[in-house]
Amino acid sequence: MSTIATSAWLEALLHDQPPSPAAGDAALAWLKPLRAQALERVNALTLPTVREEAWRFTDISPLTRQTLHPLRTPTPLREADIAPFHIPEAGTRLVFVDGVHAPALSCTAPDFAATASTLQTAPPSLAAGLAPHLTRHATFHNALFTALNTAFLQDAALLTVPRNTALASPVHLLFIATQPAVASHPRLLLVAEPGSAVIVVEDYVSLHAGPGFTNAVAEIVVGANAKLEHIRLQRESHQAIHLGRCDVSLAPSARYHAVSIALGAHISRQELAVQQTGEGTECTLDGLALLSGQQLADTHTFIDHARPQGRSRQLHKTIVDGTAHAVFNGKVRVAPGAQGTDSAQTSRNLLLTPQAVVDTQPQLEIFADDVKCTHGAAVGQLDSEEIFYLQSRGLSRDAARKLLTYAFAADVIDRIPVASLRQQLETAVLEQTHHQP
Repeated sequence: MSTIATSAWLEALLHDQPPSPAAGDAALAWLKPLRAQALERVNALTLPTVREEAWRFTDISPLTRQTLHPLRTPTPLREADIAPFHIPEAGTRLVFVDGVHAPALSCTAPDFAATASTLQTAPPSLAAGLAPHLTRHATFHNALFTALNTAFLQDAALLTVPRNTALASPVHLLFIATQPAVASHPRLLLVAEPGSAVIVVEDYVSLHAGPGFTNAVAEIVVGANAKLEHIRLQRESHQAIHLGRCDVSLAPSARYHAVSIALGAHISRQELAVQQTGEGTECTLDGLALLSGQQLADTHTFIDHARPQGRSRQLHKTIVDGTAHAVFNGKVRVAPGAQGTDSAQTSRNLLLTPQAVVDTQPQLEIFADDVKCTHGAAVGQLDSEEIFYLQSRGLSRDAARKLLTYAFAADVIDRIPVASLRQQLETAVLEQTHHQP
């Protein structure tokens, strides 16, 4: 891909950049120069290519062949339009349509004890406290798509859970793509203050089947002794390109559990980095990619054990059908002095056809001696003897394959602490079309 072509694509994408929301708002005055700095980095950086180690399995050059633009005319949605995506357990919901907050579709539980808002609606006391966090965890100096997201930063989702507050119900953050050829840049800042507890569902969906581009960035701060359950669900159009980044900071004794599910998009990539900033943290990362056709899903994770007595567990699974391609790169680093670290990482992959492809690379980087760290990867197909056994018990071959495929995915699905989401994903796996290898 030529630098000229990349520059032309970025220039066209930036042509309709919206104005900064900080104009005239003293509480957000720091945001305008930040956006300007991000725009400078966008103009200085180039699109990653397969010649770079971190992107060698993921060719995103099709992105430059799409004619994309920011939202120009909002799509008027009604409550019935988003009903299929409702989570009954979630009393509070923030909805964004093509990257723009939709207050008429959003709702807040009567007993909601936290603050859920956007940059446009944040109270001055909250807006003034954003500067220490927003863009400070997901830095953009050497990251083109994070810089692009920051340059378009206008309507971020903000969630702050007060100290020693446990929310009774999940918070649903719903990002809806309604128009093809639209580029949206969702932004999320989530702060769980010390001693708090919350379940958050970050959900990306499409109401169209055409191409589009979602460039999402999330920053998460988990305070001392706080607990966060974070479910990320990507189920966009199979012609879309979805790039996501999430940076997490864990204070002493913080507990963070992430479940990331990738079902949609033609090309998707999720980068998740967890930074241990205090002793005694617990981190669990579970992932599942269910792919078919010519889809490509790339997952890059990084767990940085920078302090002693940290514990992490990671299980990433892929189910790959057709000629689809799954990529997993998971790195665990144990810094000097991070004694007592206990980490385990597992990548398991199921190929449903001979043409399906998986590239998996779990990594350990250890600079301390009193640690317990393991990693492993496995790639295989459905066991013909297990299929035969189930057929001997009266199941058809197709039913046997679906049952075994579901059993493979169940380890991850069962860890989602929201019953209605578990049921939706169970259905998605069981309805997945399987072809005999």
